[in-house]
Amino acid sequence: MANVTITNHPLIQHKLAILRNKHTPSNEFRALVGEIAMLMCYEATRDLTLESVEVETPIATAKFNMLKGKKLAFVPILRAGLGMVDGVLTLVPSARVGHIGLYRDPKTLNPVEYYCKLPTDISEREVIVLDPMLATGGSAIDAITQIKKRNPKSIKFMGIIAAPEGIKALTEAHPDVDIFCAALDEKLNDHGYIVPGLGDAGDRIFGTK
Repeated sequence: MANVTITNHPLIQHKLAILRNKHTPSNEFRALVGEIAMLMCYEATRDLTLESVEVETPIATAKFNMLKGKKLAFVPILRAGLGMVDGVLTLVPSARVGHIGLYRDPKTLNPVEYYCKLPTDISEREVIVLDPMLATGGSAIDAITQIKKRNPKSIKFMGIIAAPEGIKALTEAHPDVDIFCAALDEKLNDHGYIVPGLGDAGDRIFGTK
C-alpha cells in the first residue's frame, strides 16, 4: 500500500492558510505555490540514494556524500502543476522536466489527456508527479499510468491539498506510489472541488478567473 505523508511543517501550514484565502492575488498565489512545493520537495526527496565521492577542499582531500547517478524527473500535470515547477527546480536544478496535459470533463469529472512529453532517459530517473490538487484522483491516476509505461526507477506524487476520495482512488490504483501532500481536507463537493480547498488552482495561478 502507498505511503501517504501529510506534511505538517509550520512554515508550510502558514503559507497554505494564505494560499486558501480567496483575496490572495494571483501573483502572491503563484509565489506561494512555488514556495510550498520547494519545502515539500525537501521531504519527498529524503530517501534519494547517495554515494561517496572524493572532494578536494581548500584544506584537504576527503570523501563526502553526493547524489548517485541520474537523479530526478519532475512531471507537472498541466496546467496547475506548472505552478510547482520553479519551486522544486530551485531545490534540484539538475532535474529533468516532463509534461502531461490533462483536463477534467465537466460532466463526467474524468480526465482527458491531450499532451504527453517525457524525458528520453526517464527509465534511469526517479519521477515526482506534480499537481496542487488531488481531488477525484483521476488525473493523477492517468498521468502515473502513462509514466509507468516508460519504466522509471520509481514514482511519487506530490500535491498541496488532497481530498479523502482522491487519496483512496490513487492508493487503490497505484499502491506502489508514495503520496506527499500539505493538507488532507474534508471532502469533495458535487462539482468535484475540494472542501474547504482553495478553488481552482489553475485559474488562481494564472489569473484566468
